[in-house]
Amino acid sequence: MAGLGKIYHLMQEGKKTGQKRFALLVDPDKASDAQLESVARQSESAGVDLLFLGGSLVLADRLTYCLEYLRKASSLPLVLFPGSPLQINHQADALLFLSLLSGRNPELLIGQQVISAPYLYHSPLEVIGTGYLLIDGGVPTTVSYMSHTNPIPNDKPDIALATAMAGAMLGLHTIYLDAGSGAQTPVSSEMIGRISREISLPLLVGGGIRTPELAGRAANAGADVIVVGNAIERDTGLLREMVAAVRG
Repeated sequence: MAGLGKIYHLMQEGKKTGQKRFALLVDPDKASDAQLESVARQSESAGVDLLFLGGSLVLADRLTYCLEYLRKASSLPLVLFPGSPLQINHQADALLFLSLLSGRNPELLIGQQVISAPYLYHSPLEVIGTGYLLIDGGVPTTVSYMSHTNPIPNDKPDIALATAMAGAMLGLHTIYLDAGSGAQTPVSSEMIGRISREISLPLLVGGGIRTPELAGRAANAGADVIVVGNAIERDTGLLREMVAAVRG
C-alpha cells in the first residue's frame, strides 16, 4: 500500500494555508471522446488542481480508457472517486477510500471496503480514507437511490458536524460533503462553515455547484476542495470562471 502521498498533502496544505483546490469530476460512463479532449485541453490552463473519475453506475467499461486518455493528454493528478469496487484501477494516482458515514447501509459503511481492501493494499495507489456524507440536495439522486440511504437534511448542520467528528475520531483523512449529481441545492454555507471550523481534516464539497457564484460561496464558507462535474459537462466554458471564483 502506497499510503498517503502528494495528493493528500496537497489537500492538507490547502487546509492549513487557506489555498483552495478545484477538482473536476469526470464520469467515465458519460464522458465522450470529445469531452475528454476538452477536459484535457482546458483543465490545466484553467488552473484545475485534480481530476476525479467516478460515478454511481457502471454501464460501460470506460474507466481504463478514460485513465489512459487523460494520462497521455494531461499532467494533472488522477483521483478515483469510486461508486463500487468495479471502479478501481491502478492506473490512477490515488483513490478516495469512501465510507458512507451518513447512511446506515453496512455494505457502503464497511462491506464494499472489505472486498476492495486486499487489492488496494497491494496496489501502488495512494489511498485516502474519506468520510462520505450525503447531503439532501432537494431532489432524489442516483447515489441516494443506489446506496439505499437517506441524506442528511441540508438544514441540520449539527447532524453533519457530529458525523464528521465521528469520522475524524475514527482516523479518516478527509471529509466529503456531497449533495449528489444533479442536486438542485448545494450544501449550505452554514453546514460547510460549521464543519470547516471544527474539523481539522481537509473538507471536500460537491453537488449542485452549477455557477461560479456557488463555487465561490462554497470556498468562502470553508470548503478546501470544491468538486464540480455536471455543470462543466453541459458548458465547458464555465471551467475557467469556476476556478477563478474558487481562487477568490
